[in-house]
Amino acid sequence: MGRVVTGARNPVALYVSGGNTQVIAYSQGRYRIFGETIDIAVGNCLDRFAREIGLSNDPSPGYNIEQMAKGGTKYVELPYVVKGMDVSFSGILSFIAKQGIEMHNRGECSKEDLCFSLQETIFAMLVEVTERAMAHCNQNDVLIVGGVGCNVRLQEMLSKMVAQRGGQLCAMDDRFCIDNGAMIAYAGLLGYAHGHAIPLDQTTVTQRYRTDEVEIVWRRQEEEQAHNAL
Repeated sequence: MGRVVTGARNPVALYVSGGNTQVIAYSQGRYRIFGETIDIAVGNCLDRFAREIGLSNDPSPGYNIEQMAKGGTKYVELPYVVKGMDVSFSGILSFIAKQGIEMHNRGECSKEDLCFSLQETIFAMLVEVTERAMAHCNQNDVLIVGGVGCNVRLQEMLSKMVAQRGGQLCAMDDRFCIDNGAMIAYAGLLGYAHGHAIPLDQTTVTQRYRTDEVEIVWRRQEEEQAHNAL
């Protein structure tokens, strides 16, 4: 769906939501995972910290953190956990939920400072692993998808990195970043158009279906055309 909306052809994709954090790129019939979270997803980290400091769920915890972060003026140093191509957020959340809130209670920082610091730290981690994947795949364009992809600050940080590499950041608004029926319907339409169909009585739901387990049948033709052009 992101490729259709933005016009991106073959980007590295940063998939950031409440349930997933992955850096992926298409290769040989599947979206391959080049890096991912080893514990909780980035959106889950943001949502849980929002609850720790009493932010509302309206319209969403992550959005409210984003707005509070705009008022932050002091950076509070937090753990920065990148392990090769993977990232970890659980330790950062534990640290800021304990030491960060204790600092706030002592008057050493504001809630806005904590939101600002959390965003800057975890987004820098995401930019780092995304750039590594770009170098590995020899790609200069990035597509950002998932609910956290709506965050303007994350888009700004990625844009600067991508521009330095001579590429383009392809981002969408909340109509297509957050959960929506259009992306599910469109993936089904593409699969059906390329001969992939499952009888209704054989259809099941697999909640933990990994990204790289899905055959992307509708991109094989593109792949063959690109190969023949070489």
